[in-house]
Amino acid sequence: MKEQFYAYIQELQDTITSKLEAIDGKAKFQEDLWKRAEGGGGRTRVIENGNIFEKGGVNISKVFGELPEALRKQFGVESGDFFACGLSLVIHPKNPFVPTVHANWRYFEMYDGEGNIVTQWFGGGQDLTPYYLFEEDAKHFHTVCKEACDKHHPDFYPKFKETCDNYFWNAHRNEARGLGGLFFDYLKETEGVSMQDRYDFVTEVGNSFLNSYVPIVERRKDIEYTQEHKDWQEVRRGRYVEFNLVHDRGTLFGLKTNGRIESILMSLPPTVQWKYNHHPEEGSEEAKLLEVLAKPKNWV
Repeated sequence: MKEQFYAYIQELQDTITSKLEAIDGKAKFQEDLWKRAEGGGGRTRVIENGNIFEKGGVNISKVFGELPEALRKQFGVESGDFFACGLSLVIHPKNPFVPTVHANWRYFEMYDGEGNIVTQWFGGGQDLTPYYLFEEDAKHFHTVCKEACDKHHPDFYPKFKETCDNYFWNAHRNEARGLGGLFFDYLKETEGVSMQDRYDFVTEVGNSFLNSYVPIVERRKDIEYTQEHKDWQEVRRGRYVEFNLVHDRGTLFGLKTNGRIESILMSLPPTVQWKYNHHPEEGSEEAKLLEVLAKPKNWV
């Protein structure tokens, strides 16, 4: 399974980066290969200063070896080896009317002293973080997510949508990071559901990603904007940074497993503002976004 999934994310990385380069028309992804001393490594691809994309990364990694102490405590084991691989992406567009998007799909195995698999699971999802609210964009993104889920089980979309809303929540701000999408973790083999079934579902979601995001980019990329729009985008990007550094499990996993710091922090936007006690004008387009972020909404 680990070879099958790693081959998949290598191909998916190529597909996504090629499409995003074609849309941008100017910037190209810079590729960086890195190795992890304890075992494994990755292929980081970052795009910067494009026509459409101000900064973005589409990274794959494969790490393995002895479980770090933090993970031994988390899993309640005294020793063991692990394998983890995944694709993680974050795209920060230049135009404030184009939303930021995040996605990742990953696979994990843990072994006993004899090298037998003692547990294995898939995780991942995708979510949308706009700076200005366009309801048709939110509906489109969630519709694509739901269609991918519905091919596998009718309960998947409502369950993973709710998990996403709960996870991407900036508790210290009492607001959502964005408009949600899907989030799932610890998808294991169960009675009647094989790991191949899990693989088929996760790859279905991965394959749907470009269709969930690209039409939104095409719709919004040429809207004219002012410095005020850009300022608001950068204030909201600050909230994005806060979530990633305070709450995000993926960031913490990377730091605790001696991941490559440049790849872990590529999710952070290039320019951000923190304005003291900032509140948008009542009834403004900016305030409209905050209303939706205060309470998750069903879009489809």
